[in-house]
Amino acid sequence: MRLATWNVNSIRSRIDRVAAFLDRQNIDVLAIQETKCRDDQFPYERFDELGYEVAHLGINQWNGVAIASRIGLADVEFAFPNQPGFDKDAGESLISTPVVESRAIGATCGDIRVWSLYVPNGRAIDDPHYAYKLEWLAALRDNAAGWLAADPAAKIALVGDWNIAPTDDDVWSVEFFTGKTHTSAPERDAFNAILDTGFADIMRPYAPGPGVYTYWDYTQLRFPRKEGMRIDFILGSPALAAAATDAGVDREERKGKGPSDHAPVIAEFTDLVS
Repeated sequence: MRLATWNVNSIRSRIDRVAAFLDRQNIDVLAIQETKCRDDQFPYERFDELGYEVAHLGINQWNGVAIASRIGLADVEFAFPNQPGFDKDAGESLISTPVVESRAIGATCGDIRVWSLYVPNGRAIDDPHYAYKLEWLAALRDNAAGWLAADPAAKIALVGDWNIAPTDDDVWSVEFFTGKTHTSAPERDAFNAILDTGFADIMRPYAPGPGVYTYWDYTQLRFPRKEGMRIDFILGSPALAAAATDAGVDREERKGKGPSDHAPVIAEFTDLVS
């Protein structure tokens, strides 16, 4: 089974690229982030033509997550339990009148429980959105631990755009990101706390070392200069990680006309529904 995750930065703008990618890479399940559309605007028909069922969560032109599967799609959840919301007018009291954003969707695809996640950006260290990001990750960590405690043999994939580069090897310049989001100690601690529950970074054993990135800003010629970040991940539960046989980044999708600023991450598993 081949599982991919991709922040497409607008599904309507890039549906042709997504369709070609699914065919070229023979993808069974695709988790999508930043669809940037409402549910009624999502191109379901195109996926149906390709043989994929889709679950999508989109409230407006921001955020948006989806799961497309050709091996089954069941038990859809449109947020994880106790997922924090964000109220831009609430100041320090982020939970006073929270709006739960379209940032998490879960579904069972074959043998795997897949969560497509778009972790809050954080914006700046002193921004309320940063505190929201840490609350969001803490709630996800609690759920991840609970899912594994309830069923240690569960095959669970937490995938998507995490907006965190967990190590110095995951950024093109440590100095450039000093004092900024994505590399701060609290964010990295929050990411590692999820790994501490038993989840594993599926791709890292197959793509070790620095220079393996999944995101390149559109500005300053970041992509041709190889100035990127690794912020998109497939994290697998112990049972799922044990079934992994390969993983990597499809950099070809960051090239050409009208690409997303992210490239897809792909993992392959054996002994699962194919």
